[in-house]
Amino acid sequence: MDTIMVTGATGNVGREVVRGLLARGARVRVGVSDEADAQRAPAGVAEVAPFDFTAPATYTALDGVTHLFLMRPPAISNIKRDMQPAIDYAVAAGVGHIVFLSLIGAERNRIVPHARVEKLLLKSGVAWTMLRCGFFMQNLDTTHRADIVEYDDIFIPAGQGRTSFIDVRDIGAVAARTLTEPGHENIAYPLTGSEALTYSQVAVIMTEELGRRITYSDPSPLSYARRMRERGYASGYINVMNGIYLTTRLGMAAGVHPQAAELLGRPSITMRQYVRDYAAAFAVDKG
Repeated sequence: MDTIMVTGATGNVGREVVRGLLARGARVRVGVSDEADAQRAPAGVAEVAPFDFTAPATYTALDGVTHLFLMRPPAISNIKRDMQPAIDYAVAAGVGHIVFLSLIGAERNRIVPHARVEKLLLKSGVAWTMLRCGFFMQNLDTTHRADIVEYDDIFIPAGQGRTSFIDVRDIGAVAARTLTEPGHENIAYPLTGSEALTYSQVAVIMTEELGRRITYSDPSPLSYARRMRERGYASGYINVMNGIYLTTRLGMAAGVHPQAAELLGRPSITMRQYVRDYAAAFAVDKG
């Protein structure tokens, strides 16, 4: 039986990938960076193995793996130094297919590190699938939750550009299909939801669904960087996020594509449904 390894398995997307794979009866190995990460590993996986892109001694977790779900850790921006060695090891170890969680428009945007990972995979000789995703809806209840809960404000430097958001639950289901079925090799799928919204429109939806007024303040990249530093985020991560949101300001994140719905065999999850499902995450703590 094939062994499918999932990196980033304890994160928003990775957990959904694992859930989708287990639903398909796949044998799943997850790579974890430390013991705390291991404790958060999804239930039902066959194996939990230590794995860290920056620790070559852990690359043995890739031995015996046939398919790999590859996700760039947010803290990694130096792809050649911190990810290429693991990719090279995976290819040498016999991994036959790598599904990479990429970014919509990565093929046209050299600023984002996803583009450099894609370039490595194209040169590696291994069969690949690029899942070029729109912005995750779940970024709102993770990275940007504090501003929404504390200030009733979406604090994102995206201008008035539109974004074709996608729910990570849909990404996980698509990834599971591409990892367990033939016919997806050497294909790049642009994955988006069915609508492109400005963050002003997202604020209106959140206002209606949460029952309190949510605004979109549209900060400058500098103001965004300053607040993120105050929240303890590393400079490299902030720079990557500003680069990604630049694509929105320039209109590069607005395209709506049908591939997600086609691969899912159903309509993709809407922003309104996402906010409704995650309403508890945005509740104000009155204690």
